[in-house]
Amino acid sequence: MKTLKLRIKDKHCKVLDQLASEVNFVWNYVNDLCFKHLKKTGQFFSAYDIAKYTKGTSKECHLHSQTIQAVTEELITRRKQFKKAKLKWRVSSKKSAKYSLGWIPFKKVAIKYQNGQVKYGNHWFSFWDSYGLSKYNVKTGSFVEDSRGRWYVCLVVETLEAEKSTVTKAIGIDLGLKDIATCSDGTIISNPKFYCQYEQKLGIDQRAKNKKRVRALHAKIANSRKDYLHKASTQLVRENALIIVGDLSAKKLVKTKLAKSVLDTGFSSLKTMLKYKCENAGVLFEEVNEAYTTQICSCCKKISSSSPKGRMNLGIREWQCMECGTFHDRDINSALNILALGHERLAGEITSLKQR
Repeated sequence: MKTLKLRIKDKHCKVLDQLASEVNFVWNYVNDLCFKHLKKTGQFFSAYDIAKYTKGTSKECHLHSQTIQAVTEELITRRKQFKKAKLKWRVSSKKSAKYSLGWIPFKKVAIKYQNGQVKYGNHWFSFWDSYGLSKYNVKTGSFVEDSRGRWYVCLVVETLEAEKSTVTKAIGIDLGLKDIATCSDGTIISNPKFYCQYEQKLGIDQRAKNKKRVRALHAKIANSRKDYLHKASTQLVRENALIIVGDLSAKKLVKTKLAKSVLDTGFSSLKTMLKYKCENAGVLFEEVNEAYTTQICSCCKKISSSSPKGRMNLGIREWQCMECGTFHDRDINSALNILALGHERLAGEITSLKQR
């Protein structure tokens, strides 16, 4: 399963805004109903219990009955996830600082699609079909709005059968900040630093309080980064049969002084893309603990006194092992150690399966 995101043409924005407002009304009504029932009885409503209270809502709100059901199920799911008696209200007014971006969920029976158009209710919405939607089997989806007021239709579809790859190459990948990724074969995915490229323009527009331009620049930065990472991850998956990645945590690094660089790099997104693309292409993907991989010599497997240690030695990009005399590039050495750890894990898994 994967999600396809397709841009709806701007001429349909007003209709979608109105439908999103109705969705917000249903969400707020169900949210308030559940909270009042909890205060009165001490028990939570289930999605089944709420159904009798929302009966007939689809005709009044001009929404499909499956949308009403999907909104209710989503609210119940998020209430359990966040362990809250009452969730936040969805605000429909675009003038409000707390405006909730538009969202219209639906299931397969609620839509029809043909020739670059999707039908929901009595409306046909045109979109740019960049994927060739007719060859996919749609399961569910939603209309969503971005911060610039543009609408998209997100469709969850069954993935097509991928051709079996004939490559046999295996690589280890060391994620970082100077370069997004360094591979054990010497391949380097450089860091374009998209945020830094537009930082000065962004600052000018923020000081001028030009919110529309600020949102446009943020979208441009995010889209440029995403496009770059998609191309890099696709190339890695095509050229390799086994990909092993270190478990570098962006969540932990964001809490340090390196936060800005971490967020601009986007190596966490690269890791996520590699994982699901490997699953789709039939490529093996492993994530291993990368502790000490920078310090250990990939030749003699020892930590020498000359190896770079901790964040204090981030400036050391090349070093020589005092034990065996091998010269190392810091990141390539780490990638080679990550590759070796991945092979060890796979060998251990194969051994355990044989013993069973």
